[in-house]
Amino acid sequence: MKSYLIIIPARGGSKGVPDKNIIEIAGKPLVAYSIEVAAKVLAANVKGEAVVSTDSVAIANIAREWGGNVPFMRPDEISGDTAKSVEFLMHALDIYQSKGRSFDATILLQPTSPQRTTQDVLQAVGVFEVVGQPSLISVYKENRVCDLNSYHRRGDIANPLNPQHNEGIRRQEHEELYVRNGAVYITDVTYLRKEQKVISDTPALYVMPKSRSVDLDTVEDLEFLKLYFERKEVKQHE
Repeated sequence: MKSYLIIIPARGGSKGVPDKNIIEIAGKPLVAYSIEVAAKVLAANVKGEAVVSTDSVAIANIAREWGGNVPFMRPDEISGDTAKSVEFLMHALDIYQSKGRSFDATILLQPTSPQRTTQDVLQAVGVFEVVGQPSLISVYKENRVCDLNSYHRRGDIANPLNPQHNEGIRRQEHEELYVRNGAVYITDVTYLRKEQKVISDTPALYVMPKSRSVDLDTVEDLEFLKLYFERKEVKQHE
């Protein structure tokens, strides 16, 4: 098995949902869900280490309270709204490399996907190692939207994504559509360093249910996740 650096990015200063990485859902800060999954993945004999990458002292302290490994702080220049994921991934890899530690691949677990399970990550690792592509993304199958019923807006005019949009082709007869859900990203380190990209041109896919594919970005997402975990907790105690 390859060795993995699991990176949980949790910068401060989020705008859509303020302090979303440490906001409480079912009595637990958001970042804790990813910390717990990462720990269970490593306990399941996946070789490597997990680290929380943050620029916020408050987030670092909360992450540590929940068992997170925060051995360094992320520099401000790669923590703003315009910072790219590849930058904090490279930053973490470089720090470990300076200490004589190297990894075959990175696993990016965004705190905004708390529905992701340990089994999701373990199965994604299995797909990544079998398929052999330089990257993997988690996705869900979209059953209602495709290019046949989708348009770009140009003023008050709709520009169809598919020229056959008005020819009566049934969606079921069209190619299936899979949407990236942000829950799991795995990237080969050699590819990451060479191409400076997290996702390759033809990534491997790990398919998750759409019902567990919420990527928290809005207040509405937050309310849905709170309700989801409250119901989940009730079922566990029934």
